[in-house]
This record gives sequence, structure tokens and C-alpha cells, in this order.
Amino acid sequence: MHDIKIHDVSFSYAGSDKLVLKDINVDVEGGEFVCILGQSGCGKSTLLRLIAGLEDCTTGEILVDGEKIHGASLNRGVVFQDYGLFPWKTAGANITLALKKKFPDWDKNHLKERTIELLKAVGLDESVYRKYPKELSGGMKQRCAIASAFGIDPPILLMDEPFGALDAVTRSMLQDMVLKLWEKQEDKKTVFFVTHDVDEAMILANRIIVLGQSPSNIIFDVKIPDEKRTTRDSRFEDPESIKLRNELLRQINQDVEAHVQPCNNREIYLQIKLFN
Repeated sequence: MHDIKIHDVSFSYAGSDKLVLKDINVDVEGGEFVCILGQSGCGKSTLLRLIAGLEDCTTGEILVDGEKIHGASLNRGVVFQDYGLFPWKTAGANITLALKKKFPDWDKNHLKERTIELLKAVGLDESVYRKYPKELSGGMKQRCAIASAFGIDPPILLMDEPFGALDAVTRSMLQDMVLKLWEKQEDKKTVFFVTHDVDEAMILANRIIVLGQSPSNIIFDVKIPDEKRTTRDSRFEDPESIKLRNELLRQINQDVEAHVQPCNNREIYLQIKLFN
């Protein structure tokens, strides 16, 4: 298991003085399933890109088992909302490409066998191996992306709103699938899962971190013991789950209200005149 330490991390884009993230401090134990929760635009995806090594911290550092992150690594798998599949390659070839990077000594037969195993593990049949992304539904493409990420067997898995563009039924199915894939591993992956959906965070995570408005920092951090984890059935019935859900919503709404700029009557009048 890989422990992650995020120490005094702030971030702004090149050429900008505006901070997106400010003074982020958190220690994550190996094997935790962490949901990063917050409003759209608060810096959740930016934090994930920093952990992935796709961006560099402006100040501070991110350590994995005491080693500072420098660039991307096969030890940190990433699943994005846009699937990340090459449209000119079949689903099988997309997954095989990732496997080749991690296991360069495998021959073609071994690569194909493992790719088909991965497709079946995420609920797809062997025929998908020969299909192109344009022939697949959104849910099928995201299953392929997850198969690719799990296939390279990274100890750290980073997921950036992977189900955000899917319908509610498919989203629920894939949430359950990811949770089962994670739970059945003896040496569990450390997962960072970005979402703005409180219910999704409660179903998946054993730890939820809430980011405030930009420049963002951590406004709430809660660990959920395994015996008290929310299920799809209990989230609206179990008093503890209801209490946690209400607290998460309260924290987010309170932060949003704190960043709303008050308008006086003259400002409102001028805005009305401007748009009429």
C-alpha cells in the first residue's frame, strides 16, 4: 500500500497570480478510497492532476511513500470523464496499449488473453475486443477505460468524475462495479475519486474530503469506518447516513454562501437596466 502526503500545496496556472488551490494539507493512508467533493470549479480536478504528476505544485509538495512526485507514472492510473480511448484503435487495442507499457516483455497472445480477462471483469463480452469506440455506448467506453486503468495494476488510482456524463442507471452500475473491483483486492488500491455528487461520494468512499471555493482548501474531512459505510439502500434510512449527508450538504452550502458577493439596491437596478 502507498501512503500519500500532500504538504502545504498551493497552485496557480502559469502567467496567473490567482491561486486555484491554497495550503492543501492531507495525509492519505494506503488502501483508502477517498472522494474529493465540492462545487464545480473549486479545484478538485486540478488537485487530481497534481497527484497524477500532470501539473507541478506552485508551492508545497506531494509525497508517495516519502518520495516527491515528479511527472506521471504507471504507479498512478488515471480515468477521465472523456474515456481517454484512441478512436482509431479498437477497444482491445486501447487496453493492450496500456498493458504493453507496464509489461513490455509479454507476447501478443498473453496481452490478448489478459485484455479479454479485463473486459470480462468489467462486465463486457469478448466481442468488444474488436469494436471501435464509435461502436460503443458511453457506459461501455468507460468500462474499457476502467479495465485499462486496473489492467496496469497501479497501487494508486485517480478517477476524475468518470461517470459524470452517463445516465443514472449506467452510473449506478459502474459505481457498484468499481467498488466491487476495489473491495475484492487483498492489497487494496489507494483511490482518489473526484465528484460533485454527495450521494456518489457516500456510496463509494471510506473517506470524504470537501474542497471549498477557489482559492480552494479543505473545509471538511471525514473518515467512515467500514461497518458504518453507506449503502444504496441505507443512505435515506440509516440515521448516521442521513446525518452525514446533511452535514456534507451544509458544509458545501455554507461555503458557497460565504463566497457570494452581496449586491446593494443600486447595483441590482443597474444590472436590470443593462439587460433590458
